[in-house]
Amino acid sequence: MSDDDLPHGDVNAKLIRTKEQWAKEGRALTGTSADPNQMRRPPGQRVTTDFPVLDLGLQPNLAQGDWALSVAGQVTQPLKWDWATFMAQPQLSYINDIHCVTTWSRYDNLWVGVPMRTLLDKVKPLPSAKVLMVKSYDGYATNIPLADVDRDDVFIAHTWQGKPLDRAHGGPARLVVPHLYFWKSAKWIRHITFLDRDQPGYWEARGYHMRGDPWKEQRYG
Repeated sequence: MSDDDLPHGDVNAKLIRTKEQWAKEGRALTGTSADPNQMRRPPGQRVTTDFPVLDLGLQPNLAQGDWALSVAGQVTQPLKWDWATFMAQPQLSYINDIHCVTTWSRYDNLWVGVPMRTLLDKVKPLPSAKVLMVKSYDGYATNIPLADVDRDDVFIAHTWQGKPLDRAHGGPARLVVPHLYFWKSAKWIRHITFLDRDQPGYWEARGYHMRGDPWKEQRYG
């Protein structure tokens, strides 16, 4: 990430320092792995019925009319969707579990959103495309391998539990990548760059794993 991509303003410096320390200490690591086909809860996780709010201390206040998503980089057809165009795409419902690196898991989340495979079909990634860098309106960014978004369970959500996604949880639209730790599911999504090589995003540059598979306990890199 360049300096222009980093969050500015009143970030939650205490939270950021704490999570950087967790990476240094290997907090919550159990040293085990699990088979997602045999178990529902990844190693080191606890189940909650709450939906904790974690961010960098900045929550963009975006109306739907102010939101847009652009895509560029290693693609054949760059695009830009405003809200109306986004909502005109195929809409699917999803039920999934989510797993946060801070050790909470929440089961049976009901979402509505646009499949990421719809976006991939539109932009047509080049053979050189290997990784997505997903950027948010608060300056946050995270890297995700293309293979981890080219799945039928990954989507851009606008509705959670039957209601429009609220500001605190990434509304009006966020990415959801349920098979990876939830820091990869960027809130307030605004831009995706397809890259030909991997690069660290915000937390990855601060000691977190480049991929983040909860079943392999890939909390830190």
